[in-house]
Amino acid sequence: MLFEPYSVATLALANRIVMSPMTRSRAVDNNTPNALMASYYAQRASAGLIITEGTSPSANGIGYARIPGLFNQDHVKGWKLVTDAVHAKGGKIVIQFMHCGRVVGEANLPADAKAVGPTDQLLEGEMYTDAKGMQPHMQPHALSAQEIAATVAEYAHSAHLAIEAGFDGVELHAANGYLIEQFLNANVNKRQDAYGGSAANRNRFALEVMRATVAAIGAERVGMRISPFGVFNGTGGFDGVEAQYEALVREASAIGLMYLHLLDHSAMGAPAVPTEFKAKLRSLFKGTFILAGGFNADTAEQALAADQADLIGFGRPFISNPDLVARMQKGVELTAPNMGTFYTPGEAGYTDYPAAPPPPQPAPSA
Repeated sequence: MLFEPYSVATLALANRIVMSPMTRSRAVDNNTPNALMASYYAQRASAGLIITEGTSPSANGIGYARIPGLFNQDHVKGWKLVTDAVHAKGGKIVIQFMHCGRVVGEANLPADAKAVGPTDQLLEGEMYTDAKGMQPHMQPHALSAQEIAATVAEYAHSAHLAIEAGFDGVELHAANGYLIEQFLNANVNKRQDAYGGSAANRNRFALEVMRATVAAIGAERVGMRISPFGVFNGTGGFDGVEAQYEALVREASAIGLMYLHLLDHSAMGAPAVPTEFKAKLRSLFKGTFILAGGFNADTAEQALAADQADLIGFGRPFISNPDLVARMQKGVELTAPNMGTFYTPGEAGYTDYPAAPPPPQPAPSA
């Protein structure tokens, strides 16, 4: 099943393999995508669906060094290089909107931008910056109701720009402790207004972003990624987490999102998403369901055969195996990635991983 075609909304995918979003930090010039990034994604266009690295819809959301944005015309032009290159290879590609919120190194922000969050609670720990090395996270500004509305509008504006740049859709990153999950997570969101204090209120920001993005470009072009049991960036479990996410997913299904993308971080040491809860979310969401987190070809086939998902996401294997689809289909050994070049600028560890050599041909008979 893994290598069979699949249709999600209006997109005809060549297979059920998704290239998961992975930060690669190559947007070296004003957070603008470039020709090097176009080469990287084009090399991996055999995936049924590519989801780009996290891309900020706002100057305020540029938390990490050299991550891309999509909030001005220079960004549109840069991303058009990427989408054209992927489409020329027959691939499909959606952009992930990742507003970092309070996960910010001050030296990484553009001029006049600021760290924001549901509250002014500081995230412990440090962030790498090109200008100053490791620095403490920046003190966030608590968004007012008016500022929340403006932030929601930024997502919708960037969705328009995504279509202008040639993307097949967008993914809302509501996982990994970034802005949307900062509102969702009770350990982070201590507000006592319409955006906090109850599960329904904590879901409000995610739903407003979802509805505004859908209004901008259509539900058939909008997906969402969640990680309800993740622990990144000060999140973690809380009382009522399952009921809250069930309500969120019911709403997402009613809105008619293109897909729901569920990430299980247990392969990286976080608590596992309970099997029964995954099945519950699968049953609640009536559209395409993507599972990601530590899969290989065999376990992906098993998950599809058991109807646990429609598509399977693969992350790090795509970094060092641009021809991952062919390798898995043929049972070719995978190349291990060099973790030291995950976030460094330049071609090394990015576009210089070779495809597997073709198998030797039998010698002609005499």
